[in-house]
Formats: sequence, C-alpha cells, structure tokens
Amino acid sequence: MTNVGELLSYPGLSGRRVLVTGGSRGIGRATVRLLAISGASIGIAYHRAVKAAKEVIEEAYTHAPQGQHWYAEADLSNSDGCSRLFERVDKEFGGLDGFVGNAGIWNVQPRPLVALEPEEWAEMLEVNLTSIYLTTRAATSRMNSGGRVVLVSSTAGQRGEAHHSHYAASKGAIISFCKSIASELGPESINVNAVAPGWVETDMAMDALRGENRIRALSQIPLGRIATARDIAGPICFLLSDAARHITGEVLNVNGGSVLCG
Repeated sequence: MTNVGELLSYPGLSGRRVLVTGGSRGIGRATVRLLAISGASIGIAYHRAVKAAKEVIEEAYTHAPQGQHWYAEADLSNSDGCSRLFERVDKEFGGLDGFVGNAGIWNVQPRPLVALEPEEWAEMLEVNLTSIYLTTRAATSRMNSGGRVVLVSSTAGQRGEAHHSHYAASKGAIISFCKSIASELGPESINVNAVAPGWVETDMAMDALRGENRIRALSQIPLGRIATARDIAGPICFLLSDAARHITGEVLNVNGGSVLCG
C-alpha cells in the first residue's frame, strides 16, 4: 500500500530547477524523491556512490518524467570540484531556483579534544563547512528573485556534542552562515534557511544507533522514535516551496523534541 505521506506535493516546486548535494543517499535521496513528486527538475551531486546516484535519478524520472534530472560526481571541499559541478549546472539548467546543501560527514568513533588531530579537524571543516560556502556562493549567484536555499545543520551545531567537537563546530558555523547570508540576500528576494536534524535512520548513523546507544538516543527523544530520512526531507521541501515564501534566516528543528530551542 502506498504511504499517503509519500504522495504529498509541495506548492510552487513544479518546473523549478533544484540542486541537491549529497543526493545519492539518506536525507538527500529522500529530498530528491519529494522534489520529483512535486514536479521539480533535479540535479544531484555525489562523491563516491555512483550506482546509488544513478538509481536516485531513475526514480526521479518515474515520479516526474517531464523533468530534467541529472547526477554528477564532485568533491565539493575544494574550489576545483565545485567549479566543475556548476559548469554542469550551467549546461543542464542555465540557472537555479533552489539549492539544498546537504553533503557532509560524521565520524562514528568519539574523538576527544586531546586526541583530535589537526588533519581530522581540517577534513571535517573542509567537507562540512567549506563545501557549504563554495556551493552556496555558486548557487545563489545563479538565482533570480524567488530563489530558495536550504542548508542542513544538526542539533550538534546547537548544543555541542562531546567527543565530536569538530563536527559540532562545522554544523554550528552553518547556522551562523545561514543567518548572515539570509540578511544579505533578502533584498534580492532569495530565502536562506536551515534544518537541524537530530538522530536520523541513515547509513551514516547506522553503526552509532545500535544496542545501548540506540536505547540511550531514544530515551532523549520525547516523541519516542528516531527520525527517518523522509522526516527531514519534508521540512526541506517545505522551505523550498511557496508555502515558506516569508521565512528566511530560520533554523527549523527536526529532532522529535530532543533539543528545544528557538
């Protein structure tokens, strides 16, 4: 039986050109599905999972056969990789109406500050933060009035996360970056918002959500369950849609109540 929630279409997305980074799996993949159901044309950037990326685009065509969907490999932590991606954007779309900055990494193994090496710190910030700066700059330069940007942060960026300070720092910086450029780009009628997920059932978090760790995580979530990727994709598509046209500089918390902040 089809899940009614999967059929939800978001207003004003039909025909819009949207780029999703980290679109081959998890939150990105779920976002692509909802965008396709809503009639958007979608480009996705992936780093290594070419088979998964191809499957995502094939599925997009089943939901929106009239759309223009494509995928591209890109290392977005450096300017060369970003430039190649946006050359593809120009070729396929000639501009953008929406951008989802979702690509990122997280280390399952705890890294206490005294054991955190400079190379690990640099890698985390390059992949999680520098990539957001590079891609958001390139994406917004290709948007006209009515453009939408949604950046994926984390509850770790709001409250910190012991033994994962480099990850928390990168995600907290995304929130500050979002608020800064929302004010900057508002006069151009470009909306910039962020979502801050808590625990999500994705490949990236799978190893961390086992046994006692899972029990502990659930005990901290008032709604009593761990989010699916679809639970995060819905708010992302809402912020991209016309329903959110007067929302900018906002951080939408999607964590089941585990972190309550305004």
